[in-house]
Amino acid sequence: MSIEAKTVSQSRSISTDIILPGQTNYHGTVFGGTLLQSVDKVATIAAMRHSQRPVVTASSEAQFISPVGLGEAIELTASVIWTHRSSMEIQVTGIVEDLLTGLKKQAVIVFLTFVGLDDNHKPAQVPEVIPETDEEKRLFKLGESRYHERKLKRAAMQ
Repeated sequence: MSIEAKTVSQSRSISTDIILPGQTNYHGTVFGGTLLQSVDKVATIAAMRHSQRPVVTASSEAQFISPVGLGEAIELTASVIWTHRSSMEIQVTGIVEDLLTGLKKQAVIVFLTFVGLDDNHKPAQVPEVIPETDEEKRLFKLGESRYHERKLKRAAMQ
């Protein structure tokens, strides 16, 4: 069965939220778990948009760069950057914005692996992704490298 390939931009999903008191720790910054919940949601939308299937998160690798404080906005952008038979790698970038000054900076970058599922909740084929820009092509190559690294780690743990 052949599934039509899609571009990276076809999966792009963007979410913007403001950080409220119930989402912050005693430092006045967002809880990491709260931020990762938002990351997983926007990545799920990108993965489903790409595959047009139910999906499940298989792994994630996050790097927190700058804190996100009370009253600041966080904009999360997710895109499918690499695919294998049933898996997709999604990159989510988070930009924090001080809404009073307009200052923006990178807050988080996360790479997540999702698996497309069939009607029986088993892994199912997903469309290939077509990188178009130089940056998308660079991320595509990195996605393939990370796939092989994860495969080696899994084998070493068995």
